[in-house]
Amino acid sequence: MKKLFALVLATLMVLSMAACSAPAAQETAAPAAEEAAATEAPAAEAAEAPAEEGPVMKKIKESGKLVVGTEAQYAPYEFKDLDANFAGCDMWLSQQIADALGVELEVVDMSFDGIIPAVQSSQVDIGIAAFTVTEERAQVIDFSEVYEKSPQAVIVKKGNEATYSTKESFAGQKVGAQKGTVQSLLIKNVLTDSELFELDKYPELGMEVAAGNIAALVVDSAVADALIKSNPDLALATFEFDPNEVNFGKAAVIAKGNEDFVAAVNEVIIKVTSDGSFQKAYDDAVALADSMGLAMD
Repeated sequence: MKKLFALVLATLMVLSMAACSAPAAQETAAPAAEEAAATEAPAAEAAEAPAEEGPVMKKIKESGKLVVGTEAQYAPYEFKDLDANFAGCDMWLSQQIADALGVELEVVDMSFDGIIPAVQSSQVDIGIAAFTVTEERAQVIDFSEVYEKSPQAVIVKKGNEATYSTKESFAGQKVGAQKGTVQSLLIKNVLTDSELFELDKYPELGMEVAAGNIAALVVDSAVADALIKSNPDLALATFEFDPNEVNFGKAAVIAKGNEDFVAAVNEVIIKVTSDGSFQKAYDDAVALADSMGLAMD
């Protein structure tokens, strides 16, 4: 009996000690879990926090509009229809970006060489005017994704097509380009023995060629086609640039420090170039320009 009593007593003591120690374990585990949760919460919040909004995106949201700078005399990219409304595939692209942002579109017509300064000074939110991607421009602004590539053409007075068939044939001749464009650089770098002649508007340059005041004009091929259709005194020169040197990509220009806006624009460009809708807008713009005859005034 004494042995049995001692065994029962020992069992009760063990159970009592286990019961006393259980709450202590729970009390120790609870603060540890709470501390871990408190540590993880800020990290999760930091991971989910959106990137800081850039000044252009903030301005667009506050104003409820996207302000686009362009030079509306460069069909089929940007021009005005018979009702003086902005038209062209670049203007179509501008509308797609505004729609994606859920804001209205406002287009500001200005000289081509004034667009990048206007972008830098926040006068406009973005420049969309068949801008060619170059390293020099990339130093002062950011480019969007390329949305179109265009070869270059040389326009001469009708009857002079065969006269200008080589680089050497332009030696000592005035060759025109729109001021501030990549075509000016192309003339300097490729037609090295020619004399660069610049004006603000390419239709005026076309008239200079037709009048015989300058030998030729360098423009995008699509623009050359439209210009020749509107002026029977113009034609394509026999000379052609090497496509590996001059098949330039077109992109929008955006002020530096606006990565969120660049990403939003790129999302639209990738969509419309991959689904074929930009190509359709381009074809429609060409057809509209043809139907208008692109008056030279």
